Amino acid sequence: MSPRKVRAGELLVLAGAACVIVSLFVPSYESPAGTLDAWDTFGPGVALLLAATASAIGLFVATLTERSTAVPVASIVWTSLLGLIATIAAIVRVLERPDHATSRCAGPWLALAGALAILLGAWLAIRDERGSLYPPAMPPTRPLR
Repeated sequence: MSPRKVRAGELLVLAGAACVIVSLFVPSYESPAGTLDAWDTFGPGVALLLAATASAIGLFVATLTERSTAVPVASIVWTSLLGLIATIAAIVRVLERPDHATSRCAGPWLALAGALAILLGAWLAIRDERGSLYPPAMPPTRPLR
């Protein structure tokens, strides 16, 4: 395990996953019967948010523990895809309300912020090649004949 492997993208992905997890337990909507959280309105959107969160946590753990770059790179690709899908699902959750809900609370907005953080963090992790940690390759020069 090397904390030096963790970059800004992975940290942003982890923060986004934490936001999504918190959004599952805070009130999402208000209805005449009371407040509703994500578990009361569980649907495909919440399942997609959970899939992106699991992928984000897997990306962070893979980056932290793997010796080679194969598994973290594959995790970044899947997290990017699931982050995009979760962002779309979170936008739908913000725009639509379940039956008999009168207003939105903080839950859908926090889920949208978390999904966007997962997507942006995965994008940053793909872009970051971290060239500054390694010395540049300088092959010896050959004399001219």
